Parts: sequence; C-alpha cells; structure tokens
Amino acid sequence: MGSCSKILTKTDTEKRLSVPIKFLESLPPFKGGHAVYFQAKDERGNVWAFQCSTRKKGRYQKPVLSKGWLAFARKKKLEVGDKIEFYEARDQETEKPFYGVRIEREIKILGAVIGYTNP
Repeated sequence: MGSCSKILTKTDTEKRLSVPIKFLESLPPFKGGHAVYFQAKDERGNVWAFQCSTRKKGRYQKPVLSKGWLAFARKKKLEVGDKIEFYEARDQETEKPFYGVRIEREIKILGAVIGYTNP
C-alpha cells in the first residue's frame, strides 16, 4: 500500500468516506466479493477496523469506507476540510507491515487556509 490522502467533504464526515479507485490496489484481496475488512493504526497506536466496499452493479466501482468509518470520524471530531491519509508502514520491532491512518486539520487565518496540523 502506498498512501492515499483526501480532503474531507460533508458526505465524508457525516455518512461514508469515498476513496479513490487506486486505493483498492493497496487493500487485502476482495476474493470475488464487493467488500473487504482491514485495520489501521492511528498516530496514538489505536487500532480501527474499517470495511471498504464497492458497488455490486454498474460500470464504476465507487469504493467507500462504511462500517467503522463514522465511529472513527466522530471520535476524531473530523470536519469538512480536514485531510485524511491512509499509508503502509512497518513495525520497528517486528518489521511486520501495517496500515496507518492520520488526520491533519486545516489551519485558517481570517477564513483562508494556510496549512494543516495534526489534531
């Protein structure tokens, strides 16, 4: 898994997180189904379980994180404009790969975005 980042929209913060199709390449295999579960560790070491699913029908897959996403979004108090990133890392002691997730919050001055910081 490389990394995948996105600036959050209203739908992302209130319903589900839509992710780029390229993100599917970095997830565990779907094995013929339309959904896969995976876990990601946040910057504090908390492990979060997510389900990534795609449309069952239609031309476009439109992947989204549904199960687990709203609990994460609420706990982290995510807002429109925040940036989320999923990435792959390795445990320093065991060398085992894991998925990581981090959030960056917009920094605004007089309504203008001047950067991002970790909340």
